[in-house]
Amino acid sequence: MDERALLLLGMLRAQSQHGYQINEFIERNLSRVTDMKKPTAYAILDRLSRDGYVRMHTEQEGNRPPRKVYSITPKGEQAFEDLLRATLARSDRFSAPGDIGLMFLTHLPRAEAIALLEQRMEDLATQRASYERAPRHDYDLGARLAIERILLHMETERGWLTGAIATLRDTPEQ
Repeated sequence: MDERALLLLGMLRAQSQHGYQINEFIERNLSRVTDMKKPTAYAILDRLSRDGYVRMHTEQEGNRPPRKVYSITPKGEQAFEDLLRATLARSDRFSAPGDIGLMFLTHLPRAEAIALLEQRMEDLATQRASYERAPRHDYDLGARLAIERILLHMETERGWLTGAIATLRDTPEQ
């Protein structure tokens, strides 16, 4: 199991939900900390159900089509706690998106490489502004800490980009 399963199990600990509710909550409230897409969420929910971590039943209201409602099982509660502990204690190998491209930066003309890194810095500033405009999760310490961690990584990336651009400008081309 992975962090996506942890997310879904954690959401189901709060209450039973149908898939649409889960996906809407993720999209509306958690899109800054996960990029999980609807098909992925449904596939994981189905796997969790098959493995006995989640119970699924179908319900129908009025003329609406039937929908699957998911609830966490006692086995799922235990898996959630185990996965939460493992996730919090583990420091995964860090690799940032774009690292592979940086390895080949010198294959481009210097001016173009600098311009692309400046473009990357502008994109980063836009993302950071979006996070800073988002409502604070003062009611949920865990969500607030996750956002603060992301902002710190963004600030570190900005500092690194500033230095990398200066290094490219100051280093003679070979």
